[in-house]
Amino acid sequence: MTIVVAGHTGLVGSAIYELLNSRGESVMGINRKVLDLLDRKRVFEFLHDLKPDAVIDSAAIVGGIGANNSFPVDFLSENLQIQTNLMDGSHAAGVERFVFLGSSCIYPRECPQPMKEEHLMTGPLERTNSAYAVAKIAGIELIKSYRRQFNRRWISLMPTNIYGLRDNFHLEKAHVLPAMINKFVTAADENTEEVRLWGTGSARREFLHAKDLASATIFALEKYDDELHLNVGTGVEVSIKELAGLVCEATGYKGKIFWDTSKPDGTPRKRLDVTRINKLGWRAEVTLRDGIEDVIKWFRANREMVRQ
Repeated sequence: MTIVVAGHTGLVGSAIYELLNSRGESVMGINRKVLDLLDRKRVFEFLHDLKPDAVIDSAAIVGGIGANNSFPVDFLSENLQIQTNLMDGSHAAGVERFVFLGSSCIYPRECPQPMKEEHLMTGPLERTNSAYAVAKIAGIELIKSYRRQFNRRWISLMPTNIYGLRDNFHLEKAHVLPAMINKFVTAADENTEEVRLWGTGSARREFLHAKDLASATIFALEKYDDELHLNVGTGVEVSIKELAGLVCEATGYKGKIFWDTSKPDGTPRKRLDVTRINKLGWRAEVTLRDGIEDVIKWFRANREMVRQ
């Protein structure tokens, strides 16, 4: 089986690519240097020539609350183009299996907790990242449509907040955890007296290591075949204040934390119901404490190479 991993040098794609390689699979990674996924003609040509057995779509324009809120056109338009080009091109090339990776932001802002797959489109989205969420919802629907109209054995996975090695640590564009790691490592190393964080710290989130998402993706590729998207997560949540405490402890930062309450918290609470994928036989293995220590160690060793 030949498997294409789109976005193979990113946070999620690199973990999937490495796992497939370690298993001896025939895998080809593509990133912007290999193929511009916004170029529809080139995407079709690439897939037609390669004719892979499976495509895993881990390519996306992503970012934290600030980036999503500031660049909604980019997050909606470019993500729609990337995923649609890959799916349409895969269909034209006769690709048997396709895995679309979305995000837990697809669920309503005031969603019942934990969030079940059937809660999709039952209420208004969080305004700060609604453009990205709509793109991912459209991807789920396109997967369903290909299954219904052309009997494609394609699936969608909706992971919770992902973190891990090779993340984006840019302070203005990163998600909450890598941004915290950047801030607290820098503050600890430079003996800074205060670190400023967004919001009140009361919002609650769930975090999944990219290694766990990689194992879930390969598991679902081999074991799952249904139009209902699958939640992927740990089922365990922490407040942003608790998260800051874990990062402080792991970095050795001893200063103060200032919570800038003029900044948004985003969705008040996000915890996925992962009953379905657990019943199929998959569970997350990396604890949040161990995962944070793993990423901090990697960041300290590679900070000159990553975006800050």
